[in-house]
Amino acid sequence: SHAPNGYGLYDMAGNLWQWCWDWYEESYAGGSDPHGPVGSLSNRVLRGGSWINYANLARCADRLNYYPEVTGDLFGFRCVRGL
Repeated sequence: SHAPNGYGLYDMAGNLWQWCWDWYEESYAGGSDPHGPVGSLSNRVLRGGSWINYANLARCADRLNYYPEVTGDLFGFRCVRGL
């Protein structure tokens, strides 16, 4: 029911929190393809907000962290294929 984003993709945020490859760190500084800090960290990054959140969290820039072994109806992932 919404228009596509600038890349022509639909519903990229707000459906569920999407697991990222990055390890979470509070003072994160991004880069061209950041993977977060390396080490003994236990939480991974989640982005995008879920169906249960207010609209201000339904954006790619919003970050959350959680234990990667946790499952639930608020978390998921997006399959990606290179060009």
